[in-house]
Amino acid sequence: MATLLLTVPEAADALAISRSKLYQLIASGAVSSIRIDGSRRVPVASLHDFIARLAEKEILA
Repeated sequence: MATLLLTVPEAADALAISRSKLYQLIASGAVSSIRIDGSRRVPVASLHDFIARLAEKEILA
C-alpha cells in the first residue's frame, strides 16, 4: 500500500523546503494537514493539490 500521510519533515523534504516554511504554509491553509493524537501529518494528496495550484498560478501569470 502506498504511503498516504507524511510527517512534517518528510513532507518538507518532498517539497524541497524547510520545516518552518511548511509550518507557515500549513498555518496559512495553503497545505492541509491533520492531527493524529499529538502528531501532525500531511496527506500526500494535499501536497499534490498545493503543487497543482502553484503550477496553475505560473501558467496564468
